[in-house]
Amino acid sequence: MRPGGRVASGTFGHWCRGARGGTVRSMRLPLRRSLSAALLCALLATPALASRHVVVVSLDGLRPDVGLRANMPALRALMNRGSFTMYATTTDVAITLPSHTSMLTGVPPEQHGITYNADPRPADKPVPDWPTLFDVAHRAGLTTAMVAGKSKFSVLCAPGSLDTSLVPPRGGVFPDSLVAETADRWIRTRRPQVLFVHLPGLDAIGHSRGWGSHEQVAGAEAVDRAFAHVLRALAQSGLNDSTLIIVSADHGGAGKSHGGLDPRSRLIPWIAAGPGVKHDFDLALLPATQVRTEDTFATAAAWMGIALEKPVIGRSVDEIFEGR
Repeated sequence: MRPGGRVASGTFGHWCRGARGGTVRSMRLPLRRSLSAALLCALLATPALASRHVVVVSLDGLRPDVGLRANMPALRALMNRGSFTMYATTTDVAITLPSHTSMLTGVPPEQHGITYNADPRPADKPVPDWPTLFDVAHRAGLTTAMVAGKSKFSVLCAPGSLDTSLVPPRGGVFPDSLVAETADRWIRTRRPQVLFVHLPGLDAIGHSRGWGSHEQVAGAEAVDRAFAHVLRALAQSGLNDSTLIIVSADHGGAGKSHGGLDPRSRLIPWIAAGPGVKHDFDLALLPATQVRTEDTFATAAAWMGIALEKPVIGRSVDEIFEGR
């Protein structure tokens, strides 16, 4: 490339109702010595903002060592073509609903206000005090969707934030297979620009049989088979070249419970793959880089070019990209 060259830049349950588009200019970049060849390659591989997608997948309760012990070929394949850490941290409370809300707002529970961990009661906040990824994406004109396996995720269905959403009826749980099949169908038919998928099965096994039990390791393999549906849908729909996928968890656990500052509860996996993302790159090679769950929101928003409405503590993990 010469200096001044051009670089391309449901089935059943509770439905939440909620929109589209955007433009991007090609940009003229002078080739200076400060612009590395790796960064140029990353730019060439990065799709224009208007064509981008982001998929966030939460494997509820996946403690990193359980994922490493289990036979999870879909997760391993994503790590091979992406960047990852097994030392990301969740919120200080390390429980499902507050931690997922932090994952999708970029702020801790004391800021977003969802400190309970059940279906909301009349006295509880019905929605977070901070904008979710769905809120900011929808207001930016992007299409949004969420399929979750636990009914309490209705808290994330703020009116007008989601074009398509499915959570179980109050008190209910969907199996991983139904969640994954729904996500698969939506990817193929609706192609949402921002999609969140929550697979709940591993957490239930932890509470019934224990974190790190043989039963939970076997359960992780079943979760991986469900997750493979999502990856297959993206590939077969031709979306791999425009989609950043982030896979993480809300907490780990010890014994038959989780919560608090116990590292067995707080440590979570964090894996990202997509256009321009470094392959087979362990973020632990960068000792100053510490990923936390709030960074998922910030990374997804930055990838989609979404301007944030309120400050967040999460940051975009730009180290995953080539040339960074």
